[in-house]
Amino acid sequence: MQKQFFFSSVLTLLVVSFSSALMAQQETTAVKWYSWEEAVALHQKRPKKIFVDVYTSWCGWCKRMDKVTFSDSTVAAYLNKHFYPVKLDAEQRADIPFNGEVFKFVETGYGKGIHTLAYSLLDGRLSYPSMVYLNEKFERIMISPGYKEASDMLKELRFAAEEAYKTTTWEEYRNRKP
Repeated sequence: MQKQFFFSSVLTLLVVSFSSALMAQQETTAVKWYSWEEAVALHQKRPKKIFVDVYTSWCGWCKRMDKVTFSDSTVAAYLNKHFYPVKLDAEQRADIPFNGEVFKFVETGYGKGIHTLAYSLLDGRLSYPSMVYLNEKFERIMISPGYKEASDMLKELRFAAEEAYKTTTWEEYRNRKP
């Protein structure tokens, strides 16, 4: 009876330890998303490139990217290290002050609309999800529309973070062998 209790206690301890370690690992590999305002404030203290995930609440591919691509530990770690990752709801109604301007929600009819910051970042080409890469001066590096698997997302992230865009086009970089 004592042996059984001992083994049961050890097994419980192992399961609890393993679960805690797994949860801690998941916490450290999750993308730390910021609002636009938070990223700008952090950027003022320590400049970094900005990655903007422009999404909508009704977009199925956006939800899939959150579940599959952005939950990939390698993607999350790379994003957190090299960028301030921002989630921007293209239909949010809250004003966003930036660079002496106030970006607002504009109704387009039937209760629908677009936020002017999303419109500006995407040059009016509204498709979701779309990722926007900005350098340390808030200048656009590139716009990348559409769903991405983790490997494709990593390639884009490296293109921007390693500043390959200064010497080659995205098309040339994308077609290079890994």
